[in-house]
Amino acid sequence: MKNTFEMIAKTLYGLEGVLAKELIELGANDVQIGRRMVSFSGDKAMLYKANFHCRTALRILKPIASFKAKNPDDIYENLKKINWKNHLPEKKTFAIDAVVHSNVFTHSKFVAYRAKDAIVDWFAEQELARPPVRVNNPDIQFHLHISHTECTLSLDSSGESLHKRGYRIDEVDAPLSEVLAAGMILLTGWRGESNFVDPMCGSGTLLIEALLIALNIAPGVFRKEYAFEKWDDFDAGLFELISSDDLHERAFAFKAYGSDSSPKAIQATAKNAKNAGLFKYLDLKVLPVQQITEAPEKGILITNPPYGERLNPRDLEQIYSALGERLKHVFTGYDAWIISSNPEGLHKIGLKPAKKIKLMNGSLDCEYRQYQIFGGKLKRKI
Repeated sequence: MKNTFEMIAKTLYGLEGVLAKELIELGANDVQIGRRMVSFSGDKAMLYKANFHCRTALRILKPIASFKAKNPDDIYENLKKINWKNHLPEKKTFAIDAVVHSNVFTHSKFVAYRAKDAIVDWFAEQELARPPVRVNNPDIQFHLHISHTECTLSLDSSGESLHKRGYRIDEVDAPLSEVLAAGMILLTGWRGESNFVDPMCGSGTLLIEALLIALNIAPGVFRKEYAFEKWDDFDAGLFELISSDDLHERAFAFKAYGSDSSPKAIQATAKNAKNAGLFKYLDLKVLPVQQITEAPEKGILITNPPYGERLNPRDLEQIYSALGERLKHVFTGYDAWIISSNPEGLHKIGLKPAKKIKLMNGSLDCEYRQYQIFGGKLKRKI
């Protein structure tokens, strides 16, 4: 295909398959799943679409060089071989970050410094003006990924991580990443065909991501800018076409129900939902999980309960026990999905999971469990 190139979409552990499916649906070619990443190929339009539409991508990279290196000097020499004029136009500011998974290289910042030296020295040797380094919001962002001795240098087309959608203006402690929330929902197969319930909604990330999925609204609609908009070959007309296409938006005939024991959390959820223009689809209540006595007739429940960092073990046991008890008595007929890094808490739910999926929430190893709540007729009240 003409004018196609390789790209890499970074994601969170456990969401690689979901991201691959998203990319295929957008029209990506040569899709290959790796660890916390998916490689694919496409044209400039595909690069714009991946940034704007992918719910589970953290950033979209465009590789420009690959080589092997056994020490920082090898990195320096290999980077000096690149014609930097092709990638770093005159007067453009740049930054380079390094991600290292290697026993050989143990200090990512030193690797990034050495890479920066190679770029600056190349320009000096060509008797060209030294490109200015700018750590925050540079014109051109480079990304150096090292796995053992394999090095890949890429242009970062996203800039700020894609999980920062732009709608969240208020939050409570330990908010869920938007990318993780979207991935959790997409893993269930839910796409808006029933009500959505989160009984421990925090600042509302799961609720808002669920509404974006149900309404088929692209996560990029709230975003102010992408790094590729500063590239010399940026096609503003093409991006305008991609970012203003709302023909695929769907109607949502149900509601997203959120509750939390904290009034502050419900206020944050309301504020974020209003900022996203989605408040009319929400039903919010200040309500501890122990006091939930009714559930919408048709729905799915997805929640992220506390893991225990700020609670004593007894309080935590009570929360998980109450959640399990409410699932059994109020949410009959539901699929319930719960993520937690606390095995004892999950055990206290007292139900046998139908499925377990390993995910990461920040640096925490988590289990994402599906519970199928069987029973007779749905009990509306107890």
